[in-house]
Parts: sequence; structure tokens; C-alpha cells
Amino acid sequence: MTSMLNRYFVTLGLLFCAQICAAEQNSKQNAKQNAKQTAEPSAAAVELPAKESFHLFVLAGQSNMAGRGEVTDLDREPHQRVLMWTADGEWRPAIAPMHFDKPKIAGVGPGRAFGIRLAEASPDITIGLIPCAVGGSPIDCWEPGGFHPSTQTHPYDDAVERIRAASEHGTIQGILWHHGEGDSSPKRSRHYKEKLLGVLNRLREQCQTDPVILIGQLGQFPERPWNESRTRVDQAHRAVANELPNAAFVKSDGLLPKSDNTHFNRESAIELGNRFYEAYLHLRKTGQGEQ
Repeated sequence: MTSMLNRYFVTLGLLFCAQICAAEQNSKQNAKQNAKQTAEPSAAAVELPAKESFHLFVLAGQSNMAGRGEVTDLDREPHQRVLMWTADGEWRPAIAPMHFDKPKIAGVGPGRAFGIRLAEASPDITIGLIPCAVGGSPIDCWEPGGFHPSTQTHPYDDAVERIRAASEHGTIQGILWHHGEGDSSPKRSRHYKEKLLGVLNRLREQCQTDPVILIGQLGQFPERPWNESRTRVDQAHRAVANELPNAAFVKSDGLLPKSDNTHFNRESAIELGNRFYEAYLHLRKTGQGEQ
């Protein structure tokens, strides 16, 4: 009798726990749905232009491309002809933060400033930005199948997926690349150039449009002097920009860091975006990258 009662109470306990778990799950789903419904009015679907007038740019690399600059109200003001490809696979107005590699710290990067400059100079086109950068991802993570443990992502494979999906709506005109901090070690820096060539060539092939490639220089911060390995990565960036056709190297002279001496502050991230634009414009006019 005692044994039967024990089993009875155990069964009741399990049923009660199951009901509680189900209720919590429903509550979470309802909260997500409510949040989505609340957000939708401020993130209304955008009307896309004709494919040939929708110029797309891939933003790839590490955290300084993803952006870690402080976000202000100005960075949340949409531009009518500058859009971003969201984590949910939709086109929305490009507002900061655009990247979602590390949502708690993602901020202002160079991509949005680049897009706004280009849109302002070209009123007949709309700019689409495809965020693909992953903070802290070394070059090995950008191999096909490469995995980045701290973000639980596959940087290259994820980028390819976004490129293919986004390019159904427009034409990819360029790849903006900022990367190398994670490979500034004696061992990794020695192989960085050959691996970078492989990554950029593969990304270019995925775009199927022979896009411009713009390689941003690592931050030159006096408080954090370069060592031999970082200098080697810088040399690799310059060499790859010279060797690849339709590519340019974008300097970081005079740009300033946040207090971490690793990431560009908001103003410098925006200035870097302006320099990406100037390099793109120069390359389009002359066919030659600047050093």
C-alpha cells in the first residue's frame, strides 16, 4: 500500500512539473511574440529597388568591422537608401548596431558610414549592407567549415549563406574586410597572407560579380605599440591588396581607440567608413588601389 501511494505521489509530482514547464514555455513564446509585434511598427518592411539599382556590400572580418563604438541617437536614424540584411534574413533600414556577432557589445562600425557616403553620392542607387563580421574570429575560422567556439558560429559558412540569400535582391559590388588582431601572434602571422588570399578569393567567387575588395588597416594606437607579428599581418594586408585585382588597402592613420586600446571609438569607426568610401571611389575611377 505504501509503495502504491509513493508511486501515486511521484506521478502527481511529475505531472505538476510538466504543467509548470509547459506554462513557462508558453509564457516565453508569448513574450517573444509580443516583443516581435511591438517591434514591427518601428521596423516596417522596406520597398526594394530594382535588382540592378540595389548595390550590396559584404562587411566581413573581426570586431572592428562589426563595430564596438558607442551607439548614439544619430546612429539610429535611418537613411532612406541604406539598408541592412538582418539576422532574420530581411532587409531593414541600416541602424546601429548592424552586427549581431556579440549582441551585448556590438556597436558602431565603419559599414554604415560607408553606405551613407555612397548613397549620398549616388542618388540613383540603394545600398545594401550584409553584416558578416565575427569578433575574435581568427583566419582559420574563415575556412569552409571553420568554427568559432565563443560565438558558436561558422564565420565563413554563415557569410556564404547570407551572401547567397541577400544577392537574390541585388548585385554585390564590394567586400569590406577588417581583420587580423586575432592572428597577430608569431605562429599565426607567418601564414596569414596565404590564408587571407584564400578567404578573399573564395568570398569573391561566392559573390559571382567580381566585387571590389577593400582591406582596412589594423588600428595604430600609441598605447598599444605593434609587435613583430602585428607588423607582419599589416604587411600581409598591403601585399594582398596589391596582388588581388580590383582591390585596395585602406589606412588607419590617426584613428583613435576606445579605452580598451583595441577597438576604434565611434568617431574613428565612422572615419574609417569614410576612408573605405574614398578608396572605393578611387578604385572605381582609376582601377588602382591606394597605398
